[in-house]
Amino acid sequence: MRMRALSYNDLGPLRAALTLAGLPVDDLTYPGRQFFSFSHQGVDVAFGGIEGEGAERLLRSLVVLEGQRGKGAGAAVLAAIEAFAKREGTQRLHLLTDSAAAFFIGQGYQPEDRSLAPASISATAQFKTLCPASATYLSKRLV
Repeated sequence: MRMRALSYNDLGPLRAALTLAGLPVDDLTYPGRQFFSFSHQGVDVAFGGIEGEGAERLLRSLVVLEGQRGKGAGAAVLAAIEAFAKREGTQRLHLLTDSAAAFFIGQGYQPEDRSLAPASISATAQFKTLCPASATYLSKRLV
């Protein structure tokens, strides 16, 4: 699978995939985000990204395209994003999800009390406004 960084001018396919999946898109162009497309044999299969800087970062908007699910793409994309984050100095990734908690738990993420999120994570638009209070908060230590 090929991982390609997306520029802020190249977010159309990501925005379309997130919208189709019912995931937030309002803050895609805010600073401090890095998004990627993942393709296989020249065909996009997934998108994902991270937000923030430093040791604590937010996993953003991992979405596997319809027709590509159930083939291991989600786990491969997550592993690639985690490896990128680790190379960038991230020690822990955090995320919020309404529907994929079981997938992330299966990949080593642990449910956490949302009120205990680090300030840099709880201050994000995902935590403050974009994800409902009912979303599951999970994190994973990368080191």
